[in-house]
Amino acid sequence: MKTTFINLVYDIVLCCAISLPSYSQSITGHLPKRIDSIFERWNISTSPGCVIGVVRNDSLIFAKGYGSANLEYEIPNTPSSLYHTASISKQFTAYAIVLLAKEGKLKLDDEVKTYLPWFPDFPEKITIHHLLIHTSGIRDQWQLLSIAGTRLDDVITQEHILKIISAQQELNARPGEIYNYCNSGYTLLAEIMRVITGKSLRAYTDSAIFKPLGMVSTHFHDNYKEIEKNRAYSYDRLDDTRFSNSILSYSNSGATSLFTNAYDLSKWVMNFYNPKVGEEEDLKTLTTRGKLNNGYELNYGLGVVVDQYKGWKQFSHSGGDAGYRTYLTILPELKMGFYIFSNLSDFYQIAKLYEVIDFFVNEKEPGRQPIRPEHQDSSLAILKDNTAIQHFPGHYISDDGVLFYFGFRDRVMFINSYLKNNYLVPGGVDTFSLLSSPETKFIFKLSGKDTLVEIRYPNRIRYLQKYTKAEHYADEVMMRYAGTYYSPELDCSYTIQWRDRQLYLTHSKYLDSKLTLIGPDHIQSERWWMNHLVVLRNEKDQVAGFEINSGRVMHLQFNKLN
Repeated sequence: MKTTFINLVYDIVLCCAISLPSYSQSITGHLPKRIDSIFERWNISTSPGCVIGVVRNDSLIFAKGYGSANLEYEIPNTPSSLYHTASISKQFTAYAIVLLAKEGKLKLDDEVKTYLPWFPDFPEKITIHHLLIHTSGIRDQWQLLSIAGTRLDDVITQEHILKIISAQQELNARPGEIYNYCNSGYTLLAEIMRVITGKSLRAYTDSAIFKPLGMVSTHFHDNYKEIEKNRAYSYDRLDDTRFSNSILSYSNSGATSLFTNAYDLSKWVMNFYNPKVGEEEDLKTLTTRGKLNNGYELNYGLGVVVDQYKGWKQFSHSGGDAGYRTYLTILPELKMGFYIFSNLSDFYQIAKLYEVIDFFVNEKEPGRQPIRPEHQDSSLAILKDNTAIQHFPGHYISDDGVLFYFGFRDRVMFINSYLKNNYLVPGGVDTFSLLSSPETKFIFKLSGKDTLVEIRYPNRIRYLQKYTKAEHYADEVMMRYAGTYYSPELDCSYTIQWRDRQLYLTHSKYLDSKLTLIGPDHIQSERWWMNHLVVLRNEKDQVAGFEINSGRVMHLQFNKLN
């Protein structure tokens, strides 16, 4: 009742504020209608929609809902609607860690295993800071769970996630070597916090952050059975007029599961430039960019992306679980913040919010024009000697399953498509850089009959191997891949079947999916959690297993059973 009353007061105050001179100075006469026009498509009772908020200085100057929070009862989205914010949650988990560090209860450079003795023994030290900036090398929890047969619309508890993390036998990469977004790290941070404080993440953040800021409707939702008034439900689109429920049954927190509304989140925004919880030094820690072992500075701080928009410093993060799509950005130099919560999975929340932001934010330096890729000097890409690259053009596949094509035309090498910003600029006999991004290097190598490429991005290295596209393989070749494959790490198995002249991947929890051979040693599947399999062979060149090298999980081995 208390929460409902406070939200009602907020609604009344906001509505009254629209007619006050101080509000009209911030929101001009036609601006609310211009914002409404952006979301007109979703502003009907038979469609999910969104809620947006605009904060300036110490006020929520605009907040409004569009479409329905619940389609079955046609309950409208309002600024009071309670939303699951997905990965926006991470900055709250990170800030709680920063506050604990300030109290001297931990250090960001402490080893994870210091607090979690059950954590796997990896060859190199993994620190709390590695978890915060996604450089730990740990495999991602959602992808591991999906591979193991847990659907993301199943009930997923904190204990379930910790169990699958504790079974990891190998890292994706050395700690600090690459940036690879990892939800597992933030679940571990919540567990570290529990060990140190004796409280759940929900309880600690409630006392340390939410209550001091007056965020009366905000909490980490760690029990899927719990009833929450004013909750917005999430949906997938079936067609132009029909939708289906997109189920979310999480009982876990740290990487996700923050519940909040437009009124409460405005107070978090204000805390970035007028801190009431923590101090400026704590916020500086939160928003300091991480670095890799090679010294490269990431655009990610602790649970927030740190970059610029129109020349202004920006702290932001997006989120997406089930049908929820969220985004929050804070421009501290302007003392402004903008956010959007949507309950429809095909809603482009980031693009739509920046349409709103552009009504309020101008370029920091008017007239300054950034150098765009199409303005680069394409003559730099012209090759003087074509003979040295005769083996380079062709189709390639990366270690993590991404397909590339390198072509050659008019004395110019290009990647994927013949566009100016995809030109490759020669830097040596076998080294090129991307015209539009000179820090990205391509190093070609010949290894026997194979042509290999290293793509060196500032924050990672990707390895490519050339392959020959084949429309068909002989039946006897395809049948060699058939069999049952088992992962000791996940204690689960998949079967590859050959039927109707097609390879299929089968599992008891999922529908069968088609497999496509990309060269003899790379297989693509239709499943996002294992869309790239690298074939493992024994000394007799027989298929002995495969590795899942896909997205946020690398080198996860499945052995072929006899």
